[in-house]
Amino acid sequence: MRVLAIVNLSAGQGDAGFYEFLRHLGRTGAEIVLRFISGGTTMRELTRDAASFDRVVAAGGDGTVSGVCHAVRETGVPVLVYPAGTANLLALNLKMPIDPALLAHIALAGETAEFDIGELTVGEQGDPLRRHEGFMVAAGAGFDARIMQQAQDLKPSIGAAAYIVGALQNLAPTVSHFELTLDGRTVQTEGIAVLVTNFARLQFDLPMIHASDPSDGVFEVVIMRTRNAIELIPAVWSAIIDRTTGSHPDRAGFEIHTASSVRIEATPALPLQYDGEVLAATTPVEMRVTHCGIRLLIPPTTR
Repeated sequence: MRVLAIVNLSAGQGDAGFYEFLRHLGRTGAEIVLRFISGGTTMRELTRDAASFDRVVAAGGDGTVSGVCHAVRETGVPVLVYPAGTANLLALNLKMPIDPALLAHIALAGETAEFDIGELTVGEQGDPLRRHEGFMVAAGAGFDARIMQQAQDLKPSIGAAAYIVGALQNLAPTVSHFELTLDGRTVQTEGIAVLVTNFARLQFDLPMIHASDPSDGVFEVVIMRTRNAIELIPAVWSAIIDRTTGSHPDRAGFEIHTASSVRIEATPALPLQYDGEVLAATTPVEMRVTHCGIRLLIPPTTR
């Protein structure tokens, strides 16, 4: 078996047992090609021949994993999500283990399943700076992006707690007027953020919404219709109850829609993030889903 591993050495707070994982793969006779993410190499270059491999391993945080998935989505080669980042939200949603030996077993003999993948686009047609980025878990505009911005420098030292610090530093986020285009339908509203989710569980294993199917071909579009971060506390409390009992669908302060194509315009303009990666751009932004566009290796308990 030929395995291509794309590794982000700057993700997380250590090697996350990755070299032990490689030893387990190597003992089976697998041929392993390692490529490391660096500032001068694009994901397209790193995955240029992915179709010639039997497996692709994405080792890093959610941004790394989403980048790999977006780059190889048309090859049909299954991807193993190796949780080596700070939040590892996709691995959390997939119920991936953290034990390197178990991850090696899934890489070689795990089940596969197809999931939706999102694509975010900033910049208008003809703009030389127009960008397309893939995301697997969620992308958003506003409060969540501010939290990610504040957390960037702290993640290497305090891990996931950096997101709490980021939230505390943004208790009075910008309130914007939103014009959303959802599958051609216009929604006018206001709030502190719009979060477009594919998988439901976000930081600290809290379900942003009561239920979500990441293979149904649509996003859940969550509008945080609050005036400040304190007003989000009831929604967070509902999510905590929902996580333990599975019986609390209400999310006070949230307005939730579903759509396969989303355009977000905001006045004033808001910063953007996708799977924890902060963009050097602001709204407007467009997002679309590719139904079951990526094949992932999963443990038997995921389905």
